[in-house]
Amino acid sequence: MTPITLDQIKADADALAAKIATFEAQENQSAAEFYFPEATIHLRPGEHYAGMIVGKDGEPSHHIILLPGQADDISWDKAMEWAAKQGGEYVASLPTRREQSLLFANLKDQFEERWYWSCEAHDSESGWAWCQNFRNGFQNGHYELTELRARAVRRLIIE
Repeated sequence: MTPITLDQIKADADALAAKIATFEAQENQSAAEFYFPEATIHLRPGEHYAGMIVGKDGEPSHHIILLPGQADDISWDKAMEWAAKQGGEYVASLPTRREQSLLFANLKDQFEERWYWSCEAHDSESGWAWCQNFRNGFQNGHYELTELRARAVRRLIIE
């Protein structure tokens, strides 16, 4: 057995004191409040309200509306073009990865259990884009020429 030294005891005491200080600082932080402005959201026939995206600062960013219809067996470029035409007088696009997560959480029943394109190109793999599986919520990159499904969304910015 290794003997205990005074230096080890002091080091342990310093580490414990640092943990106590961190804990006390957490307790002294005031509770945060978030304001979510009321909104009336008008849905056109076939549209579904998915929910609200919160920005990185914790403030409400925008509402997501899932548009009716889908494109089957379509490459990423074609899916981007298709989605842009779906909004009518509203700007529409493929959903982001965060928006796809919200769609999976709140409107999974509006999707077939297949892969759907997002609007995000893969950041480190040229020629690849992100997509999500609506069977299990898994997100992955796929080659842009792969033929997957697509759904379009419109966004209502919260001001």
